[in-house]
Amino acid sequence: MFMSPAQVARVASSVLATILLSSSVNASPQKSSSRRATTCNGSPDLCDRSFGNVTFVGAHDSYAVGINNLATNQDYNITQQMNDGIRMLQMQTHNQSGVIQLCHTSCALYNGGPLSTYLGTVKSWLDANPNEVLSMLIVNSDDFPPTAFDAVFKSVGLDTISYAPPSASIPATQWPTLGSLIDSGKRLLTFMDAEADFTSVPYIIDEFTNIWESPYDVTTSFDCSVNRTKGDSSTQMYLINHFLDSLILGQPAPDPSQANQTNAVSGTNSLGAQFELCVSEYGRNPNFMLVDFYEYGGGSVFEVAATANGVTYSPTTPIATPIPQGSSSSSSGSSGTGSPNGAATAFSQWSSAWVVVSSAMIGAWCAL
Repeated sequence: MFMSPAQVARVASSVLATILLSSSVNASPQKSSSRRATTCNGSPDLCDRSFGNVTFVGAHDSYAVGINNLATNQDYNITQQMNDGIRMLQMQTHNQSGVIQLCHTSCALYNGGPLSTYLGTVKSWLDANPNEVLSMLIVNSDDFPPTAFDAVFKSVGLDTISYAPPSASIPATQWPTLGSLIDSGKRLLTFMDAEADFTSVPYIIDEFTNIWESPYDVTTSFDCSVNRTKGDSSTQMYLINHFLDSLILGQPAPDPSQANQTNAVSGTNSLGAQFELCVSEYGRNPNFMLVDFYEYGGGSVFEVAATANGVTYSPTTPIATPIPQGSSSSSSGSSGTGSPNGAATAFSQWSSAWVVVSSAMIGAWCAL
């Protein structure tokens, strides 16, 4: 049987349409097989929640690790902190001979090592925990330009997993969901208190145009007043500083003796009480709760956050336990990154007190 040219054309057109349809059908599973996060920061219920609508527990001076030392704020290093549930790491940077160093007020008082080592640990942890979104808050004490931080981030590979927002300032309601951050691979959000420049390094985000903070260095009772901001506090995310200091020779210093109650779910001056106070004043949850000695309270700080997020706090393994003051510093679990290094950090309480006096004389102590 012979076909006319018109019949040949119709058959060819039909065959081509069949091939295209088959290709389209076969391609659809590939599209649907793209990664879609089903568990985000430990819960499937958080995947569709905006970053600006989640409450995270943060470690104040996360690098300042040790015991029997007035200049330390945590018992355990950052790996343990993150394993236990800390999702904001706050740090204070200083210029030591051109190197970005993690120091508490001054590198002579407490030297937590170079930022590069610290960030290398963060990168390793994020690589091992692909369903976690983490934020960092950098206190840029010596006003390094953001390009200096960019170089350190690139040296350890953190630039490739850092989220860069579409603009320098974003209202709390417009941040991406945790699921989309995980799916995109941009799971690290870095905020900086000074010198951030969106035009030069967009993934280092200006803190105070996006986040306001409550008062810090509290020695009496916590409140929810707006202490620092450069934006509209009614639309920004917000952070509550919930670490209680005691006065040593007239200067504030971390106080682990009250940490169980300070970190508690309820009661006078507890984290839960400040959380509820802030919600009553602003009608929305704080986004970040910054604490000292996070493990005091047996996980109570994470329970407050879980309740705020509408999920259940049920850790698969127990969190670290408090280390009594007076114990050997070698038992603190603070070896490795995030722990003190060098003889300059081996102060006893008495020598730390002497440095407090010296710091007071030059008007510097414990600034965030």
